[in-house]
Amino acid sequence: MEKKLSGTLAIDLGNTNTVLAFQGQNDINSVLVEIPNITSCPGVIPTAVWYEEPSRILKIGMSALKMKDNSNSDLFFHSNFKRLIGNPFEKLNQKNILKPAECGNKFFKYLWENIPQKYEVKRLVLTAPIDTYKGYREWLINLCEEISVDEIALADEPTAASLGIKLPFGSKIMTLDIGGSTIDMNIVKIEGGEGKSSPIAELLKFKGKDVSSISKQKIKCAEIISKTGSKIGGKDIDQWIVDYFVPDNEYSINLMKAEEIKCKLSSSLIKNENKYPIKFLIEKNQEKEVYLSKEILEEIIIENNLLNHLNSLLKDLLNEARGKFCTIEDLDAIILVGGGTQIPLIKEWIEKKISKVEIKSPPPVEAIALGALAMTPGVKIKDILNKGLSIRLFNRREQKHFWYPIFCKGQTWPTENPFKLILQASKNNQKIFEIIIGETKKEREYDVIFENGLPKLSEVQSVEETIKWNQKPLKIELNNKSNLGKDNLTLFFKINKKADLLVKCFDIKNDLLGEYNLGNIF
Repeated sequence: MEKKLSGTLAIDLGNTNTVLAFQGQNDINSVLVEIPNITSCPGVIPTAVWYEEPSRILKIGMSALKMKDNSNSDLFFHSNFKRLIGNPFEKLNQKNILKPAECGNKFFKYLWENIPQKYEVKRLVLTAPIDTYKGYREWLINLCEEISVDEIALADEPTAASLGIKLPFGSKIMTLDIGGSTIDMNIVKIEGGEGKSSPIAELLKFKGKDVSSISKQKIKCAEIISKTGSKIGGKDIDQWIVDYFVPDNEYSINLMKAEEIKCKLSSSLIKNENKYPIKFLIEKNQEKEVYLSKEILEEIIIENNLLNHLNSLLKDLLNEARGKFCTIEDLDAIILVGGGTQIPLIKEWIEKKISKVEIKSPPPVEAIALGALAMTPGVKIKDILNKGLSIRLFNRREQKHFWYPIFCKGQTWPTENPFKLILQASKNNQKIFEIIIGETKKEREYDVIFENGLPKLSEVQSVEETIKWNQKPLKIELNNKSNLGKDNLTLFFKINKKADLLVKCFDIKNDLLGEYNLGNIF
């Protein structure tokens, strides 16, 4: 029996290709996941769906791609749907029977059901674009309700890409992404750096429960400084190659052959003058053999004005960035993402245009998925408070006690930074302070009222009740007597790995009075 591998699965849903990467819980390195009839190569799945009505035949990835030339493909074949999820501005293909979100649901669920059984997925980390992040996140939250995994986390794509090549937090980076059907250029600032906390993946699900609405471990997306793009990509280059040799092409297999030779010629190991044979189908049983070299490929790209188009996009990108006080000199790196950026001519173009900035060229397809895996170690040591914790204080003006929150429901623990609280004496010559802790009820009570005999929830809901812990209050004795209304005691609260609530106490002179365990939060 094959031994199961337990760990984290990253899924980077792309507009052209989707990437699967898995990292065992005790492994440093990750592996790309292969699924027969779905992946085109290890870890890479064409983002395509074939769905027939009324038979409900469903295929994804390579199986769907092979159906592209079948009859009714304009109805049943779906691609380029990822960029439309959560995006209210782009027009849909009205002929397709599935809407983008429905298409994404079927693709994702079918993929999840076909993850090889040897992978025991304890945590799933997903990626999201930052330009349509809010709507895309809502789609993922609904989708995750039906995924049977205890922990689900979310990372934004630019941050994941930067972590995949180990750039420092707080960096300003330019990303050039040439995928199958789009070119995207953006300049972003990664969260963190300069004393700020490092970005981590956002928890959507923890211990099998949806925490997307209560978690304080919110994702801090990379800040978009400027962005531009167009609907031109690697598939267009494939079409140009075919048109160069076989005008009026009618066979999609020729496009697949063009893509294959294009990828081969993108290797740095191949010399410019080397020519490689390629056989294009021109009739049902008749092929035409031609030869393609790097030199001819570059000629095709230049003739179709791709470099001029890139120049125009880059000019718009930098102009917008300057309007936000960001120039080329402020960039820490340029990241090349997507298969199209591996073409030597494209690399040479960006190196000449921005020569002073270091260019990072990670594995172009899996860079974001691998970076998403790098963002998840911060998640695994965190838990979620399912109740709030408060300290009882005295309101001198109103002459009554009240509960003051120190940790809120939904916060993560163990805590990274202690919660600081400064106390004043409620009377002159006070020498002893009592530390009384309470916790909120796990569930808020909702009042039901009846109107015309029908039950409905009241507009104003009850406030969560705070219940005092059933133990003796901690008494802190000062070295000197205090004065009314003056700062006298500084408390630092934290929750440790054992779920103990600890407090460290200092007097006004910053002398340590002691560190105490107030009790276990469970």
